[in-house]
Amino acid sequence: MKFQSLLAGTSQVIVAQDLQKKLESGKKLIIKLGADPTSPNLHLGHAVVLCKMREFQDLGHTVVFLIGDYTARIGDPTGRSKTRPPLTEEQIAHNSATYLEQVGRILDIHKVTIRYNSEWLDKLSGKEWIKLCGQFTLSRLIEREDFAKRIAEQQPIGFHELLYPIMQGYDSVALHADVELGGTDQTFNLLVGRFLQEQFGQEPQVVMTMPLLEGLDGVQKMSKSYGNAIGLTDPADQAYGKIMSISDTLMWRYYSLLLNKNDQEIARMQQEVTHNTVHPMLLKKQLAYGIIKKFWSNEEADQAQQQFEELFQKKNYTHAQEFKIDIWPTESITILELIKMLKACPSVSEARRLIEAGAVSVDEQKIIDPKELVVVKRDMVVRVGKHRFYKLV
Repeated sequence: MKFQSLLAGTSQVIVAQDLQKKLESGKKLIIKLGADPTSPNLHLGHAVVLCKMREFQDLGHTVVFLIGDYTARIGDPTGRSKTRPPLTEEQIAHNSATYLEQVGRILDIHKVTIRYNSEWLDKLSGKEWIKLCGQFTLSRLIEREDFAKRIAEQQPIGFHELLYPIMQGYDSVALHADVELGGTDQTFNLLVGRFLQEQFGQEPQVVMTMPLLEGLDGVQKMSKSYGNAIGLTDPADQAYGKIMSISDTLMWRYYSLLLNKNDQEIARMQQEVTHNTVHPMLLKKQLAYGIIKKFWSNEEADQAQQQFEELFQKKNYTHAQEFKIDIWPTESITILELIKMLKACPSVSEARRLIEAGAVSVDEQKIIDPKELVVVKRDMVVRVGKHRFYKLV
């Protein structure tokens, strides 16, 4: 029963039979999840994997949250079309410090083992690095989809990027991991860990991948760098509003991955929408409320929903998200520039699309020309999309 419940919601388990054997052995397993502190905030995409880790924690296993303070100096090349800019040690330290409070929203932080991969990677000698790299061929490393794509497009690949999966794999050796969790985009890196453990005479870890959660745009995976994320440190009312802004189609993915609704439950809700017995708005409000309740608190969920209803349904703009302008423009600016200033859209093209679609208004006056000039003033209310309101202060 424990085995089947752990498989629920996963994309792939390599190898499922190995997981079953590990669980039946009665051994307290070491469950590994790594995160590079490339940004100070975790988001709901991370929550999908952290919730699976919580299941292992509740079963009494040892969960290790690994902060990749060493690998963050390189940056994970997964899904990248170009080399990441390197982070300074100060940036890494700052970002790492914020992770513990955020992880504690989902895991029992008192029962989490926190490790940093600089503990062992900093200590590897040149001789040990050569021996480690000797386990791999170049052809195997460039099998990675993102590397192969960049080669085909004649985009440069830094040699240090080739070392990244080796480093992440060695983390599993250092921790003697029994299971490693990650998103589907991490499959190659996780398999490297499994391979390296075999080379070091260890029992290979089980690789368990979870689906990637799409961000607010409904296209790219949720990521701070894509500007489409709902951060775990976002104020609850802002997170609620962001959830309300997702498409009706994307709503089902959020129900599945964040609230663990099964296929039958989702199919029932979809039928209710099709037969006009339930409005999608109601289901989306239930989704937003459920997510805020789960990852923030009951009280914040109540407050966020009340504020949303006051703002969107009763048009009481006292609850709009306030945006403080430190230096007020002395001249009029275009509506496109105003939206950029508010950081209300992940990209300029998305802002332009919303304007031209009539989804942007200033003090309830719709604007459809991205070049239209706006006089910026205090208490101005800007609506971007259906459910994002900003009040300038």
